Amino acid sequence: MKALVYHGPGKKAWEDVPNPVIKDPTDAIVKVEVTTICGTDLHILKGDVPAVTDGRILGHEGVGVVTEVGADCKSVEVGDRVIISCISKCGTCDYCKAGLPSHCKTLGGIGWIFGHLIDGTQAEYVRVPYADNGLIPLPEGVSAEQGAMLSDILPTGYEIGVLNGAVKSGDVVAVIGAGPVGLAAIMTARTAGASKIIAVDGNKFRLDRSRDFGATDTIEAGDNVVQALRELSHDGLGVDVAIEAVGLPVTFSTALESVRPGGHVANVGVHGESVEFPIERHWINNLTITTGLVNAITAPELLEDIKTGAIAPEKFVTHQYPFGQFEEAYDTFANAAEQEALKVVITNLE
Repeated sequence: MKALVYHGPGKKAWEDVPNPVIKDPTDAIVKVEVTTICGTDLHILKGDVPAVTDGRILGHEGVGVVTEVGADCKSVEVGDRVIISCISKCGTCDYCKAGLPSHCKTLGGIGWIFGHLIDGTQAEYVRVPYADNGLIPLPEGVSAEQGAMLSDILPTGYEIGVLNGAVKSGDVVAVIGAGPVGLAAIMTARTAGASKIIAVDGNKFRLDRSRDFGATDTIEAGDNVVQALRELSHDGLGVDVAIEAVGLPVTFSTALESVRPGGHVANVGVHGESVEFPIERHWINNLTITTGLVNAITAPELLEDIKTGAIAPEKFVTHQYPFGQFEEAYDTFANAAEQEALKVVITNLE
């Protein structure tokens, strides 16, 4: 089969590799119909994730058709159209039972293994461990492109942003960073009942698009963002919830400084360097600060929201390429601001 293979920092190739095979009785093999590129893939190509070794097939998002199942698979059957969750899980360890499969003990303490510790979804076929737990049926009426957004970005924005931030009806929510995950937080904060959702970004295209996802106000990144956010709050004291969706010291600081006493800062962004938390100033403010790796346990809930029309994840898709054009797809996503790209979808649909 063909797959996109990592060969060290800055090196990848669309090349011939052996087809995956069943290794454990709980495995399934899925023919990938649609996959996408994530910011994490770009981090891997920069060499930021040393656990990813030469020869690893990239990717952790996708939709496809089950072509083979292991002897112990009970709910997944050949021919099923499925969403491939970015988080694998045994379903029986303490962390899985506690709703934290991102730290599945059976998998060594990490549920994100596709494109990381095992071969991923940017390929014609992928082996899925614990397939009964990691594959979600794709219902009639939900497109493959919509379903692919449930692999990672929608659950990430919802779980780590909206749920961790305890967004409730009437809240004023600031989302710092209007990239795909920030937009996912905006889309799901709206369904959670936020009265005002303020998108902050330095890119005019993303700010303009954020209104399609549910933003009520936009602020262009600059020197006076914190003051502008406070002015848009109920009483000038700050927003109820600030969702950081970039992963930079300056954006974390903006989130921290813009939230009101008693508020929440939900950090979603992946940070590559240390940030400062001036606790001498903020210990008195009764803040709740959360971080997290997505568990993807809300995908069924979000799937129902898609079916009812409460959310429309197809809005994320700005570019589409066939499987043979992975290099072009990566170039587009790596230059997202210039290309006005949100999610780039690569399809193998016949």
